[in-house]
Amino acid sequence: MTAAGDERSSSGDTAAEAAAEVRRGTGYGFLAYGIWGLFPLYFAALEPSGAFEILAHRILWTLAVCVLVLLVRRDLAWIRSFVSRPRLVAGITVAGLLIAANWVIYVLAVLTGRTYEAALGYFLNPIVTVALGVFVLRERLRPLQWAAVGIGALASVWLAVAGGVVPWIPLALAFSFGLYGLVKKKVGASLEAMHSLAAETTVLAPVAVVVLFVLAARDEITFAGHGGWHTTLLVLSGVVTAVPLLLFAAAARRIPLVTVGLIQFITPVLQLVVGVTLLGEHVSGRLWIGFGIVWVALVLLSYDSLTAARTSRRAAAAARSPECPEPTV
Repeated sequence: MTAAGDERSSSGDTAAEAAAEVRRGTGYGFLAYGIWGLFPLYFAALEPSGAFEILAHRILWTLAVCVLVLLVRRDLAWIRSFVSRPRLVAGITVAGLLIAANWVIYVLAVLTGRTYEAALGYFLNPIVTVALGVFVLRERLRPLQWAAVGIGALASVWLAVAGGVVPWIPLALAFSFGLYGLVKKKVGASLEAMHSLAAETTVLAPVAVVVLFVLAARDEITFAGHGGWHTTLLVLSGVVTAVPLLLFAAAARRIPLVTVGLIQFITPVLQLVVGVTLLGEHVSGRLWIGFGIVWVALVLLSYDSLTAARTSRRAAAAARSPECPEPTV
């Protein structure tokens, strides 16, 4: 075989490996967002536990899972570097508080029969994230992105006016998760997924312990008083929290950000379907209109992302071989 043939064979093997990685990453992404989409069923099964008891158990058992994994991997060297960086510790603390707020509001929505509002919050989240990029990071938007942000704002105004109240659950979920992503982008990018989750749950653990003590003093603890199955489900909240996060991290390393952005809509779609069909929640006509307005914005964002990614790929291909176009046969 000639040198050119060897090169083509090597190139073909590399392309095949890259394609396999993309397929694997896509599978991980579907699994992660699918699990998140089914969360309402899990949290509904935790009744009669309240939102704050579930939050406390979720934090503590997730920390236990992280510690176990880190010990098995003998992956503790990063801790010294982490604690020696006060700015990073502060950022992770803020991120932990934001994700804790997101978790408790989400569980509260499920336990009070408003899973559909939680779904709306996660539909709004990409729009909020784009808006934060503009107003906080001073990023420049393309016309379709501006249109999506404007339509998302219109949806919020519609929901407030038509419902007579501020739609606080969707907005709180969208902004808490959007701000969480912003903080992680600013200060947490240097930590891998497992390290970040371990650090966040560590700083939240004292809060979780205090919450459990307060609930115990008020005789509102359900952990050991409602049968072994209930106790087991609360303990498994750590695994249920950690597994999709790790799947997501594995997916994000293997597939383009555009693909991640499109797959993420699986979660609120499943949440909405679960809430309406399995949990028996009623969605009013005004809320369906609000969903429709948000979906228009998401279609614009998705189209813009796909177009931008296609343009970027073409530019990269042209830069690699400016004078030698690829064969078309």
